[in-house]
Amino acid sequence: MERPAWAPQGIDISVPSVSRMYDFYLGGSHNFEVDREAARKAMEFLPGLPKIMQANRAFMRRAVRHAVDSGIDQFLDIGSGIPTFGNVHEVAQAADPGAKVAYVDHDPVAVAHSQAVLEGNDRAVIAAADLRRPKEILANPEITGLLDLDRPVALLLVAVLHFIEDADEPYAAVAELREALAPGSLLVLTHASYEGIPLPKAEAAGTVGVYKNIRNPLIMRSHEEIGRFFEGYEMVEPGLVSMPEWRPDTPQSPEQEDPYAFSGFGGVGRKA
Repeated sequence: MERPAWAPQGIDISVPSVSRMYDFYLGGSHNFEVDREAARKAMEFLPGLPKIMQANRAFMRRAVRHAVDSGIDQFLDIGSGIPTFGNVHEVAQAADPGAKVAYVDHDPVAVAHSQAVLEGNDRAVIAAADLRRPKEILANPEITGLLDLDRPVALLLVAVLHFIEDADEPYAAVAELREALAPGSLLVLTHASYEGIPLPKAEAAGTVGVYKNIRNPLIMRSHEEIGRFFEGYEMVEPGLVSMPEWRPDTPQSPEQEDPYAFSGFGGVGRKA
């Protein structure tokens, strides 16, 4: 297999990567045939996957603009993936040129590609770290060198927690991050769920099987379980809702939307 110039040395390009599959769903070009094959297989069970990813990205952009409108100029995006068009730093810095963004990912492809995209941008960094080890994130010199954690930060956990199994204690990791943030900080989060998917659970479960086969289990959680990630934070209106329902730019009637866009949940919480 030909290794493209953007693929870092030392990564196994014969194994699908969740962040490259996400890139493929969004129409990006930083993915290999092995990723496209796994993504197409997942789409056999859940044809609306690209629509779900688009709804995720659109929610993220609205939440970032909301954070800037709330006076926040620092962003910590964990599980940031491969930077496709309309990423956090583009949205935040368009709204506030002084905004600073620290990206975190543990996928070497995402890290290498982010480094290339962010070159020359002294208000954005990418750090290689893992959400399951929050202490390492909070002490990472690249992050602490850019962000002042004594001031409010918008913490983004967009489409990442559903890749963390209960055995890896996602609630404890998120609690540690939440507690480390200054008052006035925001938690921006989206999560996959069987709730809202316009298919019987048994059919949608086929997609979960595909991710399990590539050793990246996809953990579907309920509305209530997802809500627990916000413990101690006040929910920003309208609360934890399907992504198109969170402060839409245009009042669109649900029938006009693709039903798949309403799969899973998104919300923003604020630290008092």
